Amino acid sequence: MAARIRKGDRVVVTTGRDKGKRGEVLRVLPTEDRAVVQGVNLVKRHTKPQGMNQPGGIVEKEASIHLSNLMPIDPKTDKPTRVGFRVLDDGKKVRVAKASGEVLG
Repeated sequence: MAARIRKGDRVVVTTGRDKGKRGEVLRVLPTEDRAVVQGVNLVKRHTKPQGMNQPGGIVEKEASIHLSNLMPIDPKTDKPTRVGFRVLDDGKKVRVAKASGEVLG
């Protein structure tokens, strides 16, 4: 199935404790239907020192969030939108915003 959310997309969180937050997709985990979004779903991890270059301590980092809880942001209206697909004249399949018909990244 074609990916509705890809790395580099600007998305908004629709449910959960981070509802309403916006961020850029850093990584997509397609086998798990999850994505890592910048500044969203922050968790604290206790880490050991890694050699000379990284000290130990409590590190805050982004955890993955399920794709069903994310919606891409329409580049034209700057609001959340559903995703559709369209085949261009040259045969290329692209993602489009359902609300405005604008091509997504």
